[in-house]
Parts: sequence; structure tokens; C-alpha cells
Amino acid sequence: MSRVFEERVALITGASQGIGESIAQRLASEGCNLILASRRQEVCEEVGSRLAGEGIETLSVGMDVGSLDSVVASVDEALECFGHIDFLVNNAGIARDNLLVRMDPADWDSVLRTDLTGVYNCTKTVLRSMLRRRIGRVVTISSVVGLLGNSGQTAYGAAKAGVLGFTKSLAREIASRNITVNAVAPGYISTEMTAGLPEGATEKLQQKIPLGRLGAGADVAGAVRFLLSEDAAYITGQVLSVDGGMYM
Repeated sequence: MSRVFEERVALITGASQGIGESIAQRLASEGCNLILASRRQEVCEEVGSRLAGEGIETLSVGMDVGSLDSVVASVDEALECFGHIDFLVNNAGIARDNLLVRMDPADWDSVLRTDLTGVYNCTKTVLRSMLRRRIGRVVTISSVVGLLGNSGQTAYGAAKAGVLGFTKSLAREIASRNITVNAVAPGYISTEMTAGLPEGATEKLQQKIPLGRLGAGADVAGAVRFLLSEDAAYITGQVLSVDGGMYM
């Protein structure tokens, strides 16, 4: 595979597993140096070790995206190591599913803090470096739930819809600085979370998907890779759905 991202540096949040790890693998295969961020720093270090054969540099940082102080400290460490950050991939996210009338306020706050405020914290902090260099790419992982809604996911849906408004507004703010801001909205993706579903649940999910199957982390990673590349240099403020046709 060509090394189109050689000497580029990407910060990926939620990089310890699932979609985040798939994105890391794809970018590493094309020569991108990586800052792997997660509250589970030791797991990110394991991911980084597995990517060592790609001939890239990796830095693993323990980051709580919901804490601005944690984000600033991690980004400062990354800038000290690499000198710059070309790409930011806001992938960290959680879900606390429940019917609204039964939802604990703490669960609502936790989801919004991680999935929406976390995007604010990371983007604002990394953006300072990008603005000075007048170049950069920001890609945030939203969800088909932010487009369609889903029963039992009011907090998650609100956060992921908020990400879309954030993306479009910020894209307008900084387009003149040669920085693009886009989002990817995955549908049902086969991850550690879906692997634990009860028997028969996966088949029910597949019935909702026109293509008739769950997506893979590599499907999302390919979309992110495109939006970070020069092929997408004239694309900003957009939402790319990777959902097997659920939202069309």
C-alpha cells in the first residue's frame, strides 16, 4: 500500500479498540505517525506495539476527552514529541442506553460530556496548532443515530446530532485557513460491543440494513482515510454515512 501519509501526524481518540483501532491500522499502513489516545493508555501502547512493523512512530497518551485539562496535557505532550498535528480524528464515545423516563441524569451528563464536549475539548485544543500552520483535517465520528434517531438512545442521539451541527459550523469558521472539517456517520458496525449481543440480535439488526450485513471497522477507517487525504481537499462541512444504506 502506498505511503501517502508519510511524515503526517494524526491524533486519534478512543484508539484502544474497535473503530479507533481500525482507523489507526489503516493510517499506519499508509505511513502516518500516530498519537493514540484513550483513558486506557496501556491498551493504546499495545496497539502501538502491533503497528511498529509499519515503520511509523507512535505515541500513546492517557486522555479523558471530557476533561479539558487532560486533553491539553496530552496534546502538549504530543506536540513536544512530533512538533505538529496534521489530522485530528475525534472517535472517543460512549453510550448509556435507556428510555428517557428511566434515564439517570448522571448517564445523560456522562454521554454528553464524552461524545459532544469531548469533541469540543479536543478540537479546540488541537486547532490552535493547525491555525498557525494554516493546514489541517478534522474528522469526527458521529453515528446514523444522530441522523435517524433511535428509541432508547436520546442521550447518544443528541450528542451525535450535536456533532453534526458542530462540524458544519466549524467548517464555515475555518475554511479560509485551509482546514477541512467533516464527519463520518457509521451505522451498525461489528465491534466488541456488537459481539456481545444476545443470540438472534445481530440478525434483527441486519434486517434494518439494505445491504443486509453489519459493517466492519475497516469500512469506517476507509471513509476516514479518504476525508484526510488530498482527494478530499475540496470537501468540508460534510457528513459521510457508512451504514449499508440505512440513511438515504
